[in-house]
Amino acid sequence: MTAPTLEARFRAGDPRALARAITLAESGLSAARPLLRAARELAASRGPGGTVVLGVTGSPGSGKSTLTDALITFLRGQGKRVAVLAVDPSSPYSGGAILGDRIRMLRHHADAGVFVRSLASRGALGGLSARTMQVLALLEGASFDWVILETVGVGQSEVDVAAACDHTLLVLTPAGGDGVQAFKAGIMEIADVIAVNKADLPGADRTVRELMAAQGLGRHDEHTWLAPVRRTIAAKGEGIDKIVDAVLAHRAFLGEAGLRERRTRRAEFEVRTLVQDRVLKRARGMSGDLYARVARGELDADAAADALLAEA
Repeated sequence: MTAPTLEARFRAGDPRALARAITLAESGLSAARPLLRAARELAASRGPGGTVVLGVTGSPGSGKSTLTDALITFLRGQGKRVAVLAVDPSSPYSGGAILGDRIRMLRHHADAGVFVRSLASRGALGGLSARTMQVLALLEGASFDWVILETVGVGQSEVDVAAACDHTLLVLTPAGGDGVQAFKAGIMEIADVIAVNKADLPGADRTVRELMAAQGLGRHDEHTWLAPVRRTIAAKGEGIDKIVDAVLAHRAFLGEAGLRERRTRRAEFEVRTLVQDRVLKRARGMSGDLYARVARGELDADAAADALLAEA
């Protein structure tokens, strides 16, 4: 009897096939392409409202991983299947990563309704790995009820998560100046829900008030979604229900048309990311003579870039 193919096993919901598919996609191998097509087909059959794709972002130390772990526990209590994709920072020199988020969520390892995978950022900016979108597509195709994408935690530049997910949860703390950082362009604009985590620390009430007031200062009307600000103490599992309720309220606000629009923007972001990744690989593989000519003043950088794109 012929053994089922990897694609057949993936379509049947085999978690080992999913893990293998993610490895292929992360490595950028062509063998991942039929699996990615299958995943998109399966996700499309469920419609835009099928899987809740939630991005969790915020500065390092804000408690993103602890909050994600608490979300898993709460959602499993509701009978939901949950997948977590955690992007961990990696060395720009060796490429190695600690992948600590998986360590924090070890208590769920025996739960068949939970799938946790870590990806190294491999130096990618914006808080995501270059292959994050493909892995995300595979998790959606595996028919999880919730997929949680936890980003690296790189501060104000960490805005790609908004293009990758249906909803973005911004995690802040009363200490460390997070409230001030949130007011700056970029971070506040991508938040659909805001969690003031470690709300048992001094200054939590003030941070909540400031965040709510800051949103009111921006241009808005009766059709504008203002991100709900919720207090959480993730280490104790407090306030997690309010976060889930706020995410679902935003989902209802978007409606099917809004979710479809976000999925289209996600596809655009994925294609652009792949183009950039391939061009950068081409740039690294170019003869060093091209760069040496720029350094010697024999060629300007614009001309070198044009030459690079012409050969790509």
